Amino acid sequence: MEKNSTLGVKEIAKLSGVSIGTVDRVLHNRPGVAAKTKEKVLAVLENHQYEPNLIGRALSKKKPIHFVAIIPISSPESAYWDAPKKGIIQALDELKNYEVKIEILLFDQNNRLSFDEQVETFKSMEVDGLVLAPTFLKESLALSEYCDEKGILYTYLNSDLPDTNNIAYFGADLFQTGYLAGRLLHNYGNSNCEFLIIHISKEMENNHHLIRKEEGLRAYFTDKTLDADIKVLHINDTNIDLIAKQLSDFLKINPVKYWLVTNSRVSSVAKFIQDNKITDVKLIGFDFLPENVSYLKSGIIDFLICHKPIEQGFNAVMALFHKKVLYKSFEKINFMPIDVICKENYMYYEN
Repeated sequence: MEKNSTLGVKEIAKLSGVSIGTVDRVLHNRPGVAAKTKEKVLAVLENHQYEPNLIGRALSKKKPIHFVAIIPISSPESAYWDAPKKGIIQALDELKNYEVKIEILLFDQNNRLSFDEQVETFKSMEVDGLVLAPTFLKESLALSEYCDEKGILYTYLNSDLPDTNNIAYFGADLFQTGYLAGRLLHNYGNSNCEFLIIHISKEMENNHHLIRKEEGLRAYFTDKTLDADIKVLHINDTNIDLIAKQLSDFLKINPVKYWLVTNSRVSSVAKFIQDNKITDVKLIGFDFLPENVSYLKSGIIDFLICHKPIEQGFNAVMALFHKKVLYKSFEKINFMPIDVICKENYMYYEN
């Protein structure tokens, strides 16, 4: 691969064996170019690491590039979404010289109607690209189809929707995180132990990312041919008092000692353990949040599994920019690291 920053349209056309007009259509992502012809031109651009004058192009349009992010708002129970939002804002700062505008629309992840309202706001805008946290499965699929119809580029973060036309996904391999959680719990117990999976969500039906983690945990014990008794508690509320009540009622019948909370609300479960002076439970949860880290430091939470949420937000925006302006693509699936944080190493970790 050779770098040629002075490569012009005429030279690209000659190297590709096509007309200057065809190159121009490819560079500006216009229709009317056969797939094989487009591949030839893109191959030349890639081989010569061609990059157009981004600032000149943006200024010549006389209008900003408009991206929108639709993500959950952080709640009193979990500040998780502050981290991806921070990454999105960092990307905006990175791209400020290219007249990129990013508007963030926040919805309540416990309220499907609030997501619908932000979708309607999005549809009223003139948009070049979308960053989407597809929390609600059915509604997110419908929004993805709308973007396809309108020719709007879109990326996913935090959880993925298979068989859609998003240009990239940035987030965890959810199945693998559940698999890893199974290994961690098994290391505490044995093949005949009881294990508890705790899902905390008002909208459990649509939270497919939580179910995927459960599938991964179950697969670990199946693959190891371990006859584990895996119990599941669905807590359909995020209120800390209601979480405590449901846990208390469940444990009276099922005194399980090894617990996995499948999202960032593990601090609510840790508070229950602390308030009830429970000392013989092993607890694993997700996400490097201040409230979670405080319980990690005190030893109530044993492990936090983390997936670099700031990078997720940053990269989801940059993928749109690269596709829209540079005509370059990220890999479609971009799994983030699966980091295991404990009492002994939390002080060296950053989201």
